[in-house]
Amino acid sequence: MHTKGYLVLENGQIFSGNIFGAHKKTFGELIFNTSMTGYQEITYDPSYKGQIVVMTYPLIGNYGTNKEDVESYKIHLEGFVVKELSKNPSNWQADISLEELFKKNNVTGIENIDTRKLTLILREQGALKAGIFPADENNFKNMIQETINSPSIVGKDIVKKVIKKEPYWWSKTGKYKVLVIDCGVKYNILQLLAKQNFAVRVIPADYPYQEIIKEKPDGILISNGPGDPQPLDYLVQTLSNLIERYPVFGICLGQQILGMVFGGKIYKLKFGHHGANHPTKTLKTGKIDITVQNHGFCVDINSLKDPNCEITHINLNDGTMEGFRHKKYPAFSVQFHPEASPGPHDANYIFNEFWTMICQKEKT
Repeated sequence: MHTKGYLVLENGQIFSGNIFGAHKKTFGELIFNTSMTGYQEITYDPSYKGQIVVMTYPLIGNYGTNKEDVESYKIHLEGFVVKELSKNPSNWQADISLEELFKKNNVTGIENIDTRKLTLILREQGALKAGIFPADENNFKNMIQETINSPSIVGKDIVKKVIKKEPYWWSKTGKYKVLVIDCGVKYNILQLLAKQNFAVRVIPADYPYQEIIKEKPDGILISNGPGDPQPLDYLVQTLSNLIERYPVFGICLGQQILGMVFGGKIYKLKFGHHGANHPTKTLKTGKIDITVQNHGFCVDINSLKDPNCEITHINLNDGTMEGFRHKKYPAFSVQFHPEASPGPHDANYIFNEFWTMICQKEKT
């Protein structure tokens, strides 16, 4: 039996709905995701730490959840907002429903919300702080004030809240050894690296560069992760000390870190890019990929003054930078998620490029 609850925005707007999952209040930056499927992968994506996710597709949970499609060791988002939660999920792979998953993991969701109206608000006003409150919290003035006073993700190092503290092997077999700098890595990145014949070792974002050198990697991948990259000066410094030594590949937050290494400036997008339908153009070939994206910050495309930095991809919706490479050092990055592949194979070639870069480095 669902109980009544409220979604409260920092601008004072209040939406009434039904709580599911954990019956506890929660706060986060409210953003919307335009994916029609993949809700389980979204809930497990560490990049959503600090955020409450609004799903624009009206029916969520219809194929349940399973143990195979998790993208991390736990659920990381702060809350989940849907128009209608499926009461009778059906799929041959399903283990439990989305509601049961949220109960089991103490995550709060709310349904029967006008997500179209909510999305328009976020499009017009930008991402807002929000809170989900059970019905017993019914002092609207206090709820609004609590929401206003809740933490912002801007200027905060959220990465350390989602990463494993110790290094670990994902796969020990492979032609080349890749160190994945974990900023909130998704499991499918690790799976595709292993499939590419890499031995994959995962290290925490704050791992000292001296220890990385001792590991003797053939290449380094900087993973996706949550929040504002600007407080991660320790990671920028680490990469600055390694950029001349090893081939480097950055994904999402990894691109932002790599951009900062080469002097790029970071800015916050109005409402971010979150979804599985973002058109990205490869400038060299003119090829268009439909990509999965999940980021609220971006490298200013005009701030990369290093003449060796070459823009490789742009977003066709708003012209933001989706990829770049360095002509002097073997380093490149993409802002989208090539491991998610909504096509389903549109962006897999990115991992082939990393392999080729390492092969070329070995020959020199």
